Amino acid sequence: MESKKTSLFNLHQKHEAKFVEFAGYKMPIQYKDGIIQEHKFTRTKSGIFDVSHMGQLFIRGKEDLTKSLEKLFPLDLKKLNLDQSKYSFLMNDEAGIYDDLIITKIKEGYLIILNAACKNQDYKIIEEKLDNNYEMNLSENLSLIAIQGPDAKNVLEKVIPNSNKLKFMNGKNFNFEDSSIYITRSGYTGEDGFEISINNNKTQKLVELLLENGSKLIGLGARDTLRLEAGLCLYGNDIDLKTSPIEANLKWAIAKSRIETDYPGSNIIKNQIKNGVKKLRVGIKPETRVIARGETKIYNDQNKEIGKITSGTFGPSVECSIAMGYVENTYCSIDTKIFLEVRGKKVPANICNLPFYKKNYLKGEINV
Repeated sequence: MESKKTSLFNLHQKHEAKFVEFAGYKMPIQYKDGIIQEHKFTRTKSGIFDVSHMGQLFIRGKEDLTKSLEKLFPLDLKKLNLDQSKYSFLMNDEAGIYDDLIITKIKEGYLIILNAACKNQDYKIIEEKLDNNYEMNLSENLSLIAIQGPDAKNVLEKVIPNSNKLKFMNGKNFNFEDSSIYITRSGYTGEDGFEISINNNKTQKLVELLLENGSKLIGLGARDTLRLEAGLCLYGNDIDLKTSPIEANLKWAIAKSRIETDYPGSNIIKNQIKNGVKKLRVGIKPETRVIARGETKIYNDQNKEIGKITSGTFGPSVECSIAMGYVENTYCSIDTKIFLEVRGKKVPANICNLPFYKKNYLKGEINV
């Protein structure tokens, strides 16, 4: 099957992108400056990410839609304000994670941003659980563009006036080229930034204007190093059907008011909150510059295998090797000495706090 292309494919080519196959799409992994320079440019100025491969699922329906969706997600959707967004999960009955996602309350119902590799499966699961009672649309007509970094608000403001007034994890409709676009103040890099849902045929014009105002295109390679420094999970690496939100150290994303209520996996979640878990996602810093990639085995000082790495890289902003992984709960304490098996050698490392890099979300708002 031929790879899909986003509406920015030609622009990526023009900027000398190196492409990779990702979730059925031909996506830019980096441009001519390379991953490290793209990473640093996003941290100091602003970078543009094409994330149009992700799913934009609109669910519209009757007044009981909120009640129905609360049976699927561990959120208190009744308390969600119009145009407010929350991070959540779609889980099975064992509290395994089908996908992590962002839910936004919009006038007609809800907009759910799904991971690219999961979006079609998610659609089927949600449709089945809602018994086809609501209008669902996994849009093919919209692109999703993220602009991230300390200068993102200034660059976007020049193109979309009043966009910098948005609060963190809140959105609003704006006008661009006689077309309505939806912007939320959110992102995946640990920096202040925005995600823009826009018609495919308007996307290139918007991005060209952002580029003219000082931003740069950034590939998926730097997106991964940025999110890992920020301690953010990547679905399929750090969370999946074999991990629960509690094991993934994401308890904060489950509404306190929902702990005693019913949703898929709720009994498991309740038990894990009460009694603890056998494994936990932690931050890990190797004592050398060696990079421990996913599936690297983790050992204690007695040479007993106690877990594995799920994501690892060299952090350009923190200037050291960093990793995340799962270890047995008795080894979760900060500064616990562990060993990573890399190319047949045991590399010393330590359990550390997450994130590795301090998040710079809009001040005065609640950080996730």
